[in-house]
Amino acid sequence: MTTLPVIDISEFRDPAADRAAFLARLRHAAREVGFFYVVGHGVPEALTTGIFEVAKRFFALPVEARLAIENLRSRQFRGYTRTGHEYTGGSPDWREQLDVGPERAAVEPGPGEPAWRGLIGPNQWPESLPELRETTLAWQAEALRVTREVLRALAAALGQDEGYFDAWFDEEAATHLKIIRYPGRASDEADQGVGAHKDYGYLALLQQDEVGGLQVQAADGSWIDAVPIPGGFVVNIGEMLEIATRGYLRATRHRVVSPPAGVERFSVPFFLAPRLDAVVEPLRLPPELASGARGITEDEDNPLLAAYGENALVGWLRSHPKVAERWWGEVLADRA
Repeated sequence: MTTLPVIDISEFRDPAADRAAFLARLRHAAREVGFFYVVGHGVPEALTTGIFEVAKRFFALPVEARLAIENLRSRQFRGYTRTGHEYTGGSPDWREQLDVGPERAAVEPGPGEPAWRGLIGPNQWPESLPELRETTLAWQAEALRVTREVLRALAAALGQDEGYFDAWFDEEAATHLKIIRYPGRASDEADQGVGAHKDYGYLALLQQDEVGGLQVQAADGSWIDAVPIPGGFVVNIGEMLEIATRGYLRATRHRVVSPPAGVERFSVPFFLAPRLDAVVEPLRLPPELASGARGITEDEDNPLLAAYGENALVGWLRSHPKVAERWWGEVLADRA
């Protein structure tokens, strides 16, 4: 395989489409690759271009304005992260970004409450760029709509009712997005934009610019370039779906290679995650699919946890050690 499958999600809601054929294509893409392009999603072009326009204006702000909302100021890991301050696989990623989640009041976990409740809280926005908040939240709402539709189609493709997963995606869902700028690589030897990893939610959706750099690992260990296609999002399976399907679907490793020196790349990934109190229970696959369940991946460096809040907290603590040290010292000490 040298490219990713293309799924036209409009076929899922088209009564004239061959539903069985569509679900078969989606199931094959999700199982055999774990990554696919989604077109026919209906997101307005004004919004997909608008999110990149405000992203470029944000990263063009003086560094002092960006650092005024640095994620070190946020217990919830929200806000601006400087280049080299997020880690994947123990190595710093060569990108700067803004992390955004649901707009909620901060929660301080009480005695006996799980630590992950401390992830609930507000975003940080630059005062000098108010349009960033409006455009980002509008884009976030559309990304949520598209990923929810893909998840409902996947439920049907797995022999379930379309609404099987809906219960965990109410107004308390822990979705989040990143607005990312990849500067050109500092040297030919260092090309880690983002190190190889898997996403730990249900689905991830990516809007990327024309530069490219995302690579998906194939079954034989080779890397497939996820070349940008006009009007298409990249969608991939997360670890929660791997747990829910007992490995019939598996999260796929992927990475981002830094652009050449002098070239910058912009992207906006959105992560469809459930409520933090969600505990993933394996679904009952039809016999013809259950026989293909491969079991959950065993990786001592990245154990998969069915309790989503705990899984998410582990990921944040590992990726942002400076934020973890400032705000989560007691949790780190308990786990030492």
